[in-house]
Amino acid sequence: MKKLSLIILSLLLISLVSAQNTRPNIVIIYVDDLGYGDLSCYGATEVQTPNVDKLANGGVKFTDGHCSAATCTPSRYSLLTGRYAFRKDAAVLPGDAPLLISADRPTLPGMLKQNGYRTAVIGKWHLGLGNGDVDWNGKVAPGPLEIGFDYSYLIPSTGDRVPSVMLENHHVVGLDPEDPIKINYKKKVGNDPTGIENPELLRYPSDTFHGKTIVNGVSRIGYMSGGNSARFRDETVPYQMLNKARLFIDESQEEPFFLYFAFHDIHVPRLPDAPFIGATNMGVRGDAIVQMDYITGELINHLEKRGLSENTIIVFSSDNGPVLDDGYSDEAVELLGKHKPAGPFRGNKYSAYEAGTRVPTIVYWPGTLEAKESDALVTHTDLYASFAELIGHQLNETEAPDSEAMWSTFAGESKKGREFLLEESVTLSLRHGNYKYIHPTKKNPSWIKVEKNIESGTSIEPQLFDLSKDIGEKVNIAAKNKKLVKKLQKEIERIQNNEVTR
Repeated sequence: MKKLSLIILSLLLISLVSAQNTRPNIVIIYVDDLGYGDLSCYGATEVQTPNVDKLANGGVKFTDGHCSAATCTPSRYSLLTGRYAFRKDAAVLPGDAPLLISADRPTLPGMLKQNGYRTAVIGKWHLGLGNGDVDWNGKVAPGPLEIGFDYSYLIPSTGDRVPSVMLENHHVVGLDPEDPIKINYKKKVGNDPTGIENPELLRYPSDTFHGKTIVNGVSRIGYMSGGNSARFRDETVPYQMLNKARLFIDESQEEPFFLYFAFHDIHVPRLPDAPFIGATNMGVRGDAIVQMDYITGELINHLEKRGLSENTIIVFSSDNGPVLDDGYSDEAVELLGKHKPAGPFRGNKYSAYEAGTRVPTIVYWPGTLEAKESDALVTHTDLYASFAELIGHQLNETEAPDSEAMWSTFAGESKKGREFLLEESVTLSLRHGNYKYIHPTKKNPSWIKVEKNIESGTSIEPQLFDLSKDIGEKVNIAAKNKKLVKKLQKEIERIQNNEVTR
């Protein structure tokens, strides 16, 4: 009898393990500053992206897919928490900011880990680290490991901010304890040359904001001294990320895994490796797109070589719209030619106009999802609840409060998108069908135009556009549609005042 009980228990355990292993792996490939028109599968003609095109041609390609915000930190916050970033007052963080996501906040990796997934983040982080007093020479915590990730390999903030090092789990990679790191965002530390003081040492000029400590021939935001053996070379970072992703995949084949692969490309400073220089006629920005496509292809190839592709969902997208001159004079503007980074849409990164958040969005699951194009209105904020729905996880009352379960839409089985979709920039905007409403501001943020030469999209008056007739958001019809404006304004107020939306 005892032997029979052991056999039954063994069969139950085998059944449980088997059930866990049938859950699909999930890979989110998150590109930085990639615009709607930056891929050949979305209409680009001056650059070719065959590996991303493979995903688009074999999966569900969305034409009305959105990140949650027109800048990086807020989008990443919403993606990982299913919560709008304005609730946290999240903005683009400095390089020494504390961890933005509190350890008690439910997260997408935490939810998946709870359901048997092994989880990793590899690439750009930019969500803060520590509690405001990081010791870069010791244990850097709290960080990704405290909010649901089993493994992390990171650019701590972003490539144009110090410290210019890689962080693996809690420690800086390759650090010499005899050459400790010092970071300061207010005053100079050490004797390292800066872009402001030594412009002759730069590969290309920068503005004063990006003109502090020079690393790898490029000046950065903030001051850094020490850590010379740990400082990264921008050109090799994509390969390092790819190798770490391959290792994570190889070590996770016996259980379902979640990989958040966050590119630094095509964010500034743009320093593609030698094989990609001259791949386009658009200079380093175009060449960085080709490099991103290559790394994406290598990641897909590795999944295929390991026989994992048919049990792996890949979501490919971008954290915000495109930007050309973002602090460095790298000829992105001068060499643009006929290329349209935002496609047919108005605005760019930072902007309340549609190009600020409408980005390439592809869901690929070979053997399961049919290849198709979808015009459903979708947002990254809903990936949390949608993956929970897919694996049978019941969200609690306060978990992912702004995320809606829409797996059938992401899978291309339904055409039903969001009824209302919030877009965050320097103001809040709302999509409702083909209508786009931009909430008025008390004053226009002039720095976006002055410093970035980008239209902010804001006005002291309400703005309403009918995108079915006016894709370029040129004709404000708010004055003629006061009833609709009032409805959309009321919905924004409801969202602002009600965190739990399910």
